[in-house]
Amino acid sequence: MECIKLLRPAQWSKNLFVFLPLFFAQSITDLPRLYACCVAFVLLCLVSSSIYILNDIKDVEYDRQHPQKCRRPIASGSVSVKRAWMMYGGILLLATGVWLALLRDVQLGIVLGIYILLNHAYSLWLKHISILDVMIVASGFVLRIIAGAVAADVVPSHWIVIMTFLLALFLVMAKRRDDVLKYEKGETTTRRNIKSYNKMFLDHSLTLVAGVTLVSYLMYTVDANVIAQFDCEYVYSTSIFVLAGILRYLQLTLVEEKSWSPTLIIARDRFLQICIVCWLVLFGVIIYG
Repeated sequence: MECIKLLRPAQWSKNLFVFLPLFFAQSITDLPRLYACCVAFVLLCLVSSSIYILNDIKDVEYDRQHPQKCRRPIASGSVSVKRAWMMYGGILLLATGVWLALLRDVQLGIVLGIYILLNHAYSLWLKHISILDVMIVASGFVLRIIAGAVAADVVPSHWIVIMTFLLALFLVMAKRRDDVLKYEKGETTTRRNIKSYNKMFLDHSLTLVAGVTLVSYLMYTVDANVIAQFDCEYVYSTSIFVLAGILRYLQLTLVEEKSWSPTLIIARDRFLQICIVCWLVLFGVIIYG
């Protein structure tokens, strides 16, 4: 059970981004392409789990000082570092085997290779450089989008890349704000670069990124090419759920100070869930209706 926790299966939901290019390309019902995206999803789950294990190994001393992270298998001592290293190597080998057996897509292999190298560099060094650390995490979501586009053999629009990066950056900076709050309360010293951030800087940054994200989405919905692609003049109607979702997340972050884990927040907050479902349904009707 502890070994399964080490893989962080709850975080695999982030890899659902691989299906977005297929969804917006109006090809979600194309079974061969859907199968390719499913394989890419499995590969990303394996690869991301190996990165999580490496992160936990490298951050074990910091995790033991954190009020939540101290319960992680390596930090709590329920899984030894030696066993974690073995799992790390085994999962990467398994991911390679799945890629060779089911897909053998060279382009997807290159994207996964870049994802692995970038995240290894992040885990070993780049995570200690402020601002660059949050941008690298956000870039990981862009690579998920590109992996899905390559697997499905579709060309991702510049809009989907921009929006994915901005939304991910918003969520990561909200999470970093939680780290700062814990540090200022003396609860933990979770990161070496934590002193490079403070609450005021992150509050202003969150407001800035939230505004840019919303404006970018509005520009996307009124783009002539987008309207022509979907043959619908009412794409902008989906922006109401984007606005509501961003405001709710800001409320959770700035007022209720609950921004430690975006995955858990979305899994537990009914308001955010309704916004996401309504956005998906409305966009689905626009694209496929």
